Amino acid sequence: MDMEKLKKTIKEYCPAASFVFFAFALVSLVIWIVSEFSEPFSNFFNRYVSSFFRGMMAMLTNFIPFSVAECIIISLPVLFVIVIVLCVRATKKGNRAATRYIVSLASIAALMYGMFVMTTAVAYNSSTLDKKLGLEQKKVSVDELKETAEYMIEKMNEDLDDVKFRYAGSSVMPYSVSEMNDKLLEAYDKLSEKYDFIPRLWSRIKQVSLSEAMTYTHMSGMYTYYTGEANLNVNFPDYNLPYTAAHELAHQRGVLPENEANFVAFLVCAESDDPYIRYSGYMNMYEYLNSALYSADYDTFAEVYGSLDRRAIYEMRAYNKFFEKYRDNVAATVSSTLNDNYLKAQGQTAGEKSYGMVVDLAVAYYYANK
Repeated sequence: MDMEKLKKTIKEYCPAASFVFFAFALVSLVIWIVSEFSEPFSNFFNRYVSSFFRGMMAMLTNFIPFSVAECIIISLPVLFVIVIVLCVRATKKGNRAATRYIVSLASIAALMYGMFVMTTAVAYNSSTLDKKLGLEQKKVSVDELKETAEYMIEKMNEDLDDVKFRYAGSSVMPYSVSEMNDKLLEAYDKLSEKYDFIPRLWSRIKQVSLSEAMTYTHMSGMYTYYTGEANLNVNFPDYNLPYTAAHELAHQRGVLPENEANFVAFLVCAESDDPYIRYSGYMNMYEYLNSALYSADYDTFAEVYGSLDRRAIYEMRAYNKFFEKYRDNVAATVSSTLNDNYLKAQGQTAGEKSYGMVVDLAVAYYYANK
């Protein structure tokens, strides 16, 4: 087949847009391969190129008051039916139409892959957060866990009197999610002045309309790279909301590993001028340390837990009571399995356990700054 005939065949069966999408995916694949072998390249690309794509996607959806990603997910069954119907129609029109349709579908998948690499995948190959913060991570002892947990309690206690609680129950966030969003962005701006790997970005937290249903999956939030949105499950108790929102905003700023996003969320909350956001950060970090202590040494766990202010204990009890309804179900099992496999595919060998690995960063940070 001569070159002219080949070009004509490609033009006949591959729409121009599809050709561009395939080329974009091919370039993205090359970039990802390079990032696998070069940490400096990954750092540069994530900070400057990926942050541009993430910011662009966020700007495209910021003005929309609802979660575009949620709408897409809800619409998937309908979209699937539409795809099948169009496929049948294309097949009836002949081989050329059917081939062009299949190529178009494949090119959309190629576009999604390219966007994943450009916004997200390279970030997993960049330097780890402990390196960026100049921390020395090592095996954590029980005494180190205890001292770090006690520090979190001490800082939490400084803000407890400024936090409103229901009688013998959970705390109450004193403002809307939109106002919380603004306060978190202010804290992120302050943190970006300290650490240049965190870019400045104005973005809107998207509340998930079907948060009640989402809770059955045990997902408190989700960053969707294909819409650039930080989505928040607002069904969870109030004290979870600022910390979870800060976690999803960390993903939006290029901090992808879950333990690292957890720790950046803590740093952001601690940086805030707002007592409730600080309380949320210290309380959530204490809970991770509390869980680690429980597994490592029950007596030490009991000693530290016994030193908690009664209001913090009521908060944790209220959470357990809230979560009991959602604890065991098929949706949670499926969601956990999918998320675990996704995290492992991105090089986080601990899978879902990587969320809890934030304690290593917390201990290292505490001892580096005490």
